[in-house]
Amino acid sequence: MSFSSDVKEELAKHISPARHCQIAEFAAILHFCGRIKRQNDGSNVLLLETENEAVLRKCFTLLRKTFNIEAVGSEGNDSILQITDREDVWNIFKTTRLIGDDGTFHGFTEPVSPILIKNACCKRSFLRGVFLCAGSMSDPAKGYHLELVTGTEKQAGQIQQILWDFELDAKVIPRKKYFVVYLKEGSNIVDFLNICEAHVSLMNFENLRIVKEMRNSINRRVNCEAANITKTVNAAAKQIADITMLQKTYGFENLPENLREMAEVRLEHPDATLKELGQYLNPPVGKSGVNHRLRKLSEIAEEFKK
Repeated sequence: MSFSSDVKEELAKHISPARHCQIAEFAAILHFCGRIKRQNDGSNVLLLETENEAVLRKCFTLLRKTFNIEAVGSEGNDSILQITDREDVWNIFKTTRLIGDDGTFHGFTEPVSPILIKNACCKRSFLRGVFLCAGSMSDPAKGYHLELVTGTEKQAGQIQQILWDFELDAKVIPRKKYFVVYLKEGSNIVDFLNICEAHVSLMNFENLRIVKEMRNSINRRVNCEAANITKTVNAAAKQIADITMLQKTYGFENLPENLREMAEVRLEHPDATLKELGQYLNPPVGKSGVNHRLRKLSEIAEEFKK
C-alpha cells in the first residue's frame, strides 16, 4: 500500500464522538462522492461512489451512527452505496444543508454550508472527509506534496480558507477541468495530519522525514568533502608541475633558501597536506606560511613562462 492509502485507512477508522463533527465529515464525503440517480418511477436515489474501500466503510459507519440509516451496496458494483428511501435521502440533504429552507437543492459542486463547519473541531472533520475522497500525498521518503482535488474554484477556495485558518500555507492551482489545493512543505503536511488526527501516519511521516534529511545531510557532506579533495589534488598537481618546470629550466640554486627548501619538500611529498608540508620544513612552518611560499613559487613559474 502507498503512504497515501495508509493515511486514508487510519482516517477511515477515526469516528468523531460529536454528531455535529460527524455531519461535517459526511457533508464533505457527500459533496465529493455523492450523486443523484433518477429512477424510472420518478424517485431519486442517493449514490455514494468511490473506489476506495476505506471510504465506503466510513460511509456505512457515518450513515448508521449519524442518521440511523443502513445503506446497501449497488448490485454488480462494489464501489457504490445507495440510499433509496425518500425520507432518508431528504433527511440527509436537510441535515447537510444541501437543501435550503426554501427547498432549493444547492448541488454537490457548491461549497459546504459554513454553518456545518463554524467550529474548529468540525473543520478538522471536514478536512478529514475531503482527504478521504479527494486527497493524495506523495511518499515522504521521496518528496513532500499533498493535494486535494476539487471540481470547482469555489470548493477549492473554501478548503484553502480552512487550511489558512489553521495557519497552513495552502495554494490553489487549476489543472485541466479541476482545481487543486496543495501543500508542499513537510512541516505543513505534518500539521495537516495532526489536524485530521492521523497521529500514527504523522509519526511514520516524521520518521521517514528524519531518515531522508539525515541521508541528504550525509550526501551534502560527502559531496563537500569530495569537492575539497578534488580541489586539493588539483592545487597540488599544479604546484608540482610549476616546481618541476622551475627545477629543469630555472634551477633550484637560483631560488631563495626558503623557497628552495619548500620546492624540495613538495616534490618529496606530493600527497601531503599544507599542514604536513609545514612539519617537514626546518624550522616547521604553519599552513599560511606554506601556502605563501607555494604561491610565491607559482608566481615565479608564471613569470618565467612569460
